[in-house]
Amino acid sequence: MKKIMFMGTPAFSVKPLEALIASPHYEVVGVVTQPDRPVGRKHRLQPSPVKKVAVAHDIPVFQPERISRDHDIPAFIAEKEVDLIVTAAFGQFLPMQLLELPTEGAINVHASLLPKYRGGAPVHYAIWQGEKETGVTIMRMVKQMDAGNIITQRALPIEATDTVAILFDKLSELGTALLLDTLPLIFNHEATETPQVEEEATYSPAITRAQERIDWQDNAEQIERQIRAFNSWPVAHTVMGGVRYKLWGSRVLTDTTTATPGTIIQLTKKPAQLAVACGEGSVLSLTEIQPAGKKAMPIASFINGGSGGLTVGDRFESRGAHGE
Repeated sequence: MKKIMFMGTPAFSVKPLEALIASPHYEVVGVVTQPDRPVGRKHRLQPSPVKKVAVAHDIPVFQPERISRDHDIPAFIAEKEVDLIVTAAFGQFLPMQLLELPTEGAINVHASLLPKYRGGAPVHYAIWQGEKETGVTIMRMVKQMDAGNIITQRALPIEATDTVAILFDKLSELGTALLLDTLPLIFNHEATETPQVEEEATYSPAITRAQERIDWQDNAEQIERQIRAFNSWPVAHTVMGGVRYKLWGSRVLTDTTTATPGTIIQLTKKPAQLAVACGEGSVLSLTEIQPAGKKAMPIASFINGGSGGLTVGDRFESRGAHGE
């Protein structure tokens, strides 16, 4: 039975970890995940999804703030004679000393078709940039971010209704299956490793607070993709009169307009519709909205509740206003 040290943090990492635990061929001897973080208004510390799984199976858990400064993890890997490190959305760089400790080194389950979308937000960017497909890459880990040799890849189409939450779940399942297919190749020394073409590399850095805000100068298709790409985190938003509105759903209309981008050009109860002018004369209909301090609601509920005082002619601010 091969010994594996697993490193991951969010829900994306749970299915690969659970599959490794359930397999008769592998023993997950330890798990490394991010420290517990404060969540919600009361800022209560919450363990990561990966930690919850590890604890439920009595697997030792390490939670370093900086893994590069942790001395317990290398000692543990050496003591347990770990054969392979498997990472999946862990969230920290691993030092070369750590990568070289296991017999078979370290691999990463990355949610993109490398060399496209290296970095921490590949699923968000794939939707936002209008890609027709994405996928999962099992890659050899090296010092440079997501630049190691490709061992295996598997593609997945992006549906027009996919949000980042939906696509993360699909890719987690795909990555789990690909990982289980790839591990025998690695341990039997049958894997073919293909260097990435550096000239084709693109990047997906962490989403910034400024990027969360809608720029109504963009066309309706771009904004619709942005809303799906940020649902259910970090959630796209817009502002009017100092009030923040999170946008959870939308659809592109065939209508055109000459109104200033961000302007509400239609607000009706039957049919329930809140249409906003966007760049290039395009129009976007908001389908789910969350005013500050309230829960997300279908646009019909928002309109029937008085629309927060919004009326036709009011204009949402674009990104860049007030220094954002």
